[in-house]
Amino acid sequence: MAFVETLVGWIWGVSLLVAILGIGLYLTFASGFFQFVKFGHIMKETFGKLVVRHKGEEGAAGILSPFEAVSSAIGGSVGVGNIAGVATAIAVGGPGALMWMWVAALVGMLIKMCEVSLAVYYREKDEKGNPYGGPTYYMQNGMGKERNMGWWKILAVLFGLGIFTSLFLTMQNYSVSEAVANTFSIPLLAVGIVYTILVYVITAGGIPSLGKWAGRLVPFMTLFYVLAGLFIILKNAGQIPHAFALIFGGGVSGTAAVGGFAGAAAGKAIQMGIARAVYSNEAGWGTSPMIHSTARTDHPIRQGMWGAFEVFVDTLIVCTITALVIVTTGEWQSGVAGATLTLNAFQSEIGTVGRVVISISIFLFGLTTTTGWYAYYEILLRHLFGKDSKTKESILTFYKWFYPIPGLAMTAYAVYGGQTPATLWLFADLTTGIPTFLNIIALIILSPVFIRLLKDYKARHLGIGTVDPNFKVFYED
Repeated sequence: MAFVETLVGWIWGVSLLVAILGIGLYLTFASGFFQFVKFGHIMKETFGKLVVRHKGEEGAAGILSPFEAVSSAIGGSVGVGNIAGVATAIAVGGPGALMWMWVAALVGMLIKMCEVSLAVYYREKDEKGNPYGGPTYYMQNGMGKERNMGWWKILAVLFGLGIFTSLFLTMQNYSVSEAVANTFSIPLLAVGIVYTILVYVITAGGIPSLGKWAGRLVPFMTLFYVLAGLFIILKNAGQIPHAFALIFGGGVSGTAAVGGFAGAAAGKAIQMGIARAVYSNEAGWGTSPMIHSTARTDHPIRQGMWGAFEVFVDTLIVCTITALVIVTTGEWQSGVAGATLTLNAFQSEIGTVGRVVISISIFLFGLTTTTGWYAYYEILLRHLFGKDSKTKESILTFYKWFYPIPGLAMTAYAVYGGQTPATLWLFADLTTGIPTFLNIIALIILSPVFIRLLKDYKARHLGIGTVDPNFKVFYED
């Protein structure tokens, strides 16, 4: 494990942290601070249209509606990272880690908006006329075909391998099993087996089925968790000023050892905060743009704003609630990490009911994350095998049956190998860092395309600037 820890420390060192914050700040300035100045418009085009039918959905090409796409994406990102991941970030980096999660999320809104917009813009249709896109597609079309950068293939292959590493080193099954087993005194491996069966049930219908399941589960599970967390935070309202002092003080100067907490320097808070933010909201990781690329929309930026909304919900709401519950209850000092820390924090305030609430939330969050990621791997496989329909269908059939097995194997490894949550989360950081770094290289190169798309969207839909009648909204046009 010492080697893995050293490798993670190198991957999530200064270079990647600077790359994430750097591209985020660049896009923020280049877009005219769009996520702040037009925050109201983003909310109007996303949250404001959750009930009514989306403009641009009728007659547009796509597999999922914009709502189904964002539900699948939020389901893929709002998961155990928001509960177990945040808890581990605070347990290792102190309360100050939350401050850097916020920073990463604020610039991450533009990063996610950029990668989603590029995924939709550069997407391609398969032999059945269904659109698919994502980082490997905008690397091929944007870097390869438009800019004649022959090395795009190296970038795409390494990115794909990095993403597929997370198929084998996944945390979802284990974190869910840990929470449910501890709460209901059920054997951890037994929970893992039931979880695996449910994953098979949900993924059986492919991407269209995932969209419908996510549309039902995601709004319910998010509201369920948020309300329970807000209840505890308001119950401890007197501790909120002290909590914010710990968060901002720890984010700048580190946190001293107290109770079971070993102490953490500011550098560790920065590393844990940004790493957990990316693992949770996936901004820059290049994952959720794959499911967004299948949405029916009339403009890439319109779907891109759903990406910004996704980061806002995931980190600035759900992760913040988790962190404030842990800090205001004082449980962050206990020396416990992972899902158990969050469970203890909820139980300390609302008893066994709180523990049951979080266990159910973790189960639903984990389930939607695991099934949401199924779509990401499928889209990568579809791109890899292109128009070779026979081979592609054979590979996808094998993949459908194989997909949940590594998660169950990781759970078995934790049970019989005696690994701690903090150790297992090192694997999560490893699988996040590599593809994120590669994807950010592509975003830096293709960011001018995003800025042009944003300029066109402002002219067409916000009355800012002049519409260029010759501008192509989609690459395939």
